[in-house]
Amino acid sequence: MKAMQLTRKTNVAVNLHPLSAAGLPVPVPAENELLIRVHTCGVCHTELDEIEGRTPPPHYPVIPGHQVVGTVVKNGSAVRQFQIGDRVGVAWLYSSCGKCEHCLAGNDNLCADFKATGRDANGGYAEYMVVPEKSAFPIPDIFTDAEAAPLLCAGAIGYRSLRLCNLEDGQRLGLTGFGASAHLVLKMVRYKYPYARVYVFARSETERRFARDLGAAWAGDTTDKAPELCHAIIDTTPVWKPVVEALRNLRPGGRLVINAIRKEDFDKEYLLNLDYPKHLWMEKEIKSVANVARRDVIEFLELAAAIPIKPTVTEYSLGEANKALYELKKGGNKGAKVLRISDK
Repeated sequence: MKAMQLTRKTNVAVNLHPLSAAGLPVPVPAENELLIRVHTCGVCHTELDEIEGRTPPPHYPVIPGHQVVGTVVKNGSAVRQFQIGDRVGVAWLYSSCGKCEHCLAGNDNLCADFKATGRDANGGYAEYMVVPEKSAFPIPDIFTDAEAAPLLCAGAIGYRSLRLCNLEDGQRLGLTGFGASAHLVLKMVRYKYPYARVYVFARSETERRFARDLGAAWAGDTTDKAPELCHAIIDTTPVWKPVVEALRNLRPGGRLVINAIRKEDFDKEYLLNLDYPKHLWMEKEIKSVANVARRDVIEFLELAAAIPIKPTVTEYSLGEANKALYELKKGGNKGAKVLRISDK
């Protein structure tokens, strides 16, 4: 099978070909696993974090990709939920222990034995992949393969971030950064909280224009002051400056939810600008989002189908994975990027 592999840590801004093309054997599913023929796989900023060493894989080489849509072509002997020919999706959560207090409470994203698709196990930048049955999800018929891929991470993690905001209808939500996840959050907010106002902070005018087109009440630069202080803000950027700036736009008692698996270090000194009375006092909160739970994926796919949420996507071939990653690194993107790997 054709695949794109990560073989070492590297800087995507310098090395324009961080992934290498490879011809590999088709994997064989274990008794509790599915073998999936991959149709599409979303391109996520987390891949940049893996490649550049902020959340490195435990071993090399590894096949990245954790927003996977495909068809079941073979089942392990213990698989019961899915049949050959079923269309399924795979998200960031590849496996968890299933026994700890977090797993039993439905927070398997916090499991100490959490394993990630495309980092701890081979992912979807390939023609085939295997996945445990309990980590595969039926894809609603309303979505095409390309539309469904970003829902499995950008959408699901956005859903979890919004849930952690504790937002009420009529309140104000800020979105710092406006890429794959944030543009889906805006669509969710307009459906779930029709009287809420969404303010978008983005460094790119393309992103700001896109936000206004989707219904944002206001869109400005990351350093701009919003028309009103926000009850909650979701930060989806990979850097520190927007975190400090977001706190300045948060009302007393507000909550900043940071939706990022890691932050880059190049602007870490910006944290020195953090001023306790101006940024944190008055019972403001900061909460991180850790991974995504299985229930987030299930609940979000149901919600996305009901609305329906149709992501804006740009497609690339598997061989163009490095190009997609570089363009993601540059920023100024509109919507989500998706690799088209095979047709049904």
